[in-house]
Amino acid sequence: MIESLLVANRGEIARRIIRTAKRLGIRAIAVHSEADADLPFVVEADEAVCVGPANPALSYRNVEAILAAAESTGAQAIHPGYGFLSENADFARTVQARGLVWVGPGADAITAMGDKINARNLMAAAGVPVAPGTTEPATDLDAAVAAATEIGYPVMVKAAAGGGGMGMAVAADEAALRTEYDKVRAFAERMFGDGSVLIERYFPRVRHVEVQILGLADGRVVALGERECSVQRRNQKLVEESPSPAVSPELRARFLAAAVRAGEAVGYRNAGTVECLLDPATQEFFFLEMNTRLQVEHPVTELVYGVDLVEEQLRVAAGLPPTFDPDALTPRGHAIELRINAEDPKRFLPGPGVIGTWVEPTGEGVRVDSGYVAGNTVTPFYDSLLAKLVVTGADRAEAIERARTAVAGFAVAGPKNNLPFFAELLTNGDFVSGDYDTGIVGRMR
Repeated sequence: MIESLLVANRGEIARRIIRTAKRLGIRAIAVHSEADADLPFVVEADEAVCVGPANPALSYRNVEAILAAAESTGAQAIHPGYGFLSENADFARTVQARGLVWVGPGADAITAMGDKINARNLMAAAGVPVAPGTTEPATDLDAAVAAATEIGYPVMVKAAAGGGGMGMAVAADEAALRTEYDKVRAFAERMFGDGSVLIERYFPRVRHVEVQILGLADGRVVALGERECSVQRRNQKLVEESPSPAVSPELRARFLAAAVRAGEAVGYRNAGTVECLLDPATQEFFFLEMNTRLQVEHPVTELVYGVDLVEEQLRVAAGLPPTFDPDALTPRGHAIELRINAEDPKRFLPGPGVIGTWVEPTGEGVRVDSGYVAGNTVTPFYDSLLAKLVVTGADRAEAIERARTAVAGFAVAGPKNNLPFFAELLTNGDFVSGDYDTGIVGRMR
């Protein structure tokens, strides 16, 4: 097993990785910006190195500063968490070129899945269903209009190099497409340095379902069930649950088989997620993208399948077999994750500030992965995620009831937070019934 691990991330995910590392007897090394010096992940690490100022480009995305920290601390491996450098193929290659262990998929897989058009084409060739869309970038507005006419409106206009719900817009007709195309292209060039645009069929009522895969050290790819991620605002996930209330045993078998084919098509190793759109009317699903990293929502899979995905990531990176029998994976119960963010519960606008009160809920079936404690400052420099409240139950009804109790018992004062939104959601008829789609938040507002 790896003996020392540098965590190239911050907040709750850094703290969560450090927790597993220390449980396994691995020396845990944190890197942090000046703004994060007093956060729990820094305090709880065995060693911590400041890698720059608050600006993430000068700290958490500063490759040379992070590699220098690894060298000075004698780190054997680097875990990138999610976001920042986690899906940066050049960083993965550089880490390995410096003689360090990269806890993640190979750089070639990251590259292959990093471009949405290339990923769609690879998946189609592997027999994974893809939605009608372009097989090459729409290089100008005329090409976009021609593609949309062939596909049929409404269409989704996407940044080919984007991810995490960023760089996307819906066009209901040609007039809207002419407006949105230029916006998406400009955004893509500014954010990703690549203005390539994908045109794809848009489904007005759709569910977002993803499959957790793990590429093992021996070359096999296994699927650890699906997660429902349809509660979203501005294409950003707020709630995840497993198993999906929309997925039957027969549909689940098709989902998992397709996800395994997707992983095998790129020789996938380590943890990853195959994201899909599900048409609830026809039970058809389509490949959306593959996230070549650990997902924010990984705890729901951990709790349903009884595995520690970070431990499994470390074992794969070290060339070790998994702790579980890949041929005998058995899900148990139901898990729901709520993303507690520092944002207004109505408009979802960021609301940073000093945390005056922080009381986490406890009780049977309650887990909180948090990045803060009372007295910390939530700054405007990073993602607004404060904590992940994860609950489990013998079935979905029990999980929802425990989630209601946990939300009521989670006390946060100082920064704005979205706990009131979750209190509302957990009594919403559509959500409670399980018959909801990606438009649920918009209908609640």
